[in-house]
Amino acid sequence: MMAVFPSVRPAMCTAALALLAGPLAAQEVTLKLHEFLPAGSTVPREIVHVWADKIEEESQNRIKIDRFSGMALGGAPPELMDQTIDGVTDIAWTVVGYTPGRFPQTEVFELPFQLRDGAEASCAFWTMYEEHMTEDFADVKVLGTWVHGPGVIHSAEPVETPADLDGLKVRGGSRIVNEVLEAAGATPVGMPVPAVPEALSKGVIDATTIPWEVTGSLKTSDLVEYHTEFEGEWLYTLTFVMVMNKDVFAGLPADLQAVIEENSGLDFSIFAGKTQQAFDAPEREVAVENGNEIFLVTETGPWTAAVTPIIADWVADMSEIGVDGQALIDQSQALMAGQCAGADADL
Repeated sequence: MMAVFPSVRPAMCTAALALLAGPLAAQEVTLKLHEFLPAGSTVPREIVHVWADKIEEESQNRIKIDRFSGMALGGAPPELMDQTIDGVTDIAWTVVGYTPGRFPQTEVFELPFQLRDGAEASCAFWTMYEEHMTEDFADVKVLGTWVHGPGVIHSAEPVETPADLDGLKVRGGSRIVNEVLEAAGATPVGMPVPAVPEALSKGVIDATTIPWEVTGSLKTSDLVEYHTEFEGEWLYTLTFVMVMNKDVFAGLPADLQAVIEENSGLDFSIFAGKTQQAFDAPEREVAVENGNEIFLVTETGPWTAAVTPIIADWVADMSEIGVDGQALIDQSQALMAGQCAGADADL
């Protein structure tokens, strides 16, 4: 499969060329990788750092990747994209929705009750990124695109119907997720996921939308007693990208660029989406062992009635910026039912 790899800044490459009299193959570079969750969280541990290890190995350690988790280089999670563009970091993993309105076409994968499988959706995301979204991401080199598994509501009070959300302050991770929450009757509160534990413990929010896999690192199952899942298509999800500074990549020797290219793209995206969803089950079991109550919504009619008008609104919003939103929806559904059905890949 293909895997993603980090890059170096032009200044670093220039310095390397000036200092090394030997062939290009002798060059070594060190890249900084920045992300927003603790290193022991699922995505850093099972996806991002696994990818970085593979880059180092396949480059015969001529690429070294220094990993900075939990925003260790400073700033806030919504700044990760610009940190990569500006060269504060060479590579970053981030939530696309942390910069609302900036990458509007990616929201086709966040619309309610549209997705069924993380690997299939991530496959469709990469395919449509290459066809439609490269100009949106022109300031960076995109290494991978993916989504998390089924969206779950984790709450201090039971939530089985939209009416149960009335009056509750619920954290959302993107513009679309916040619209879903508001349409369902909640008061949405936007915040990056690292802020969730403190917000729950202090009563700033009554509930949060996050996938199961991240509940362990956030101790969510200790902070709430109720969890709401949905049968069939998912109520919500978030989109993620791994990006790299374009100039850093361009400054790498051709053989090191090839290592990155060979480990980026479709297969890496599928691997990331599949892996993130696979770690939902162990964290769900923690909630079960805690004695928490998990509701499975099998009658989704009231939910779909409440939130599906968001889809028409999104299509109208896309039309205003010259994008055929319905065509994007149709293509994403066709891909997930067709060439991306059963998608699987390993790093």
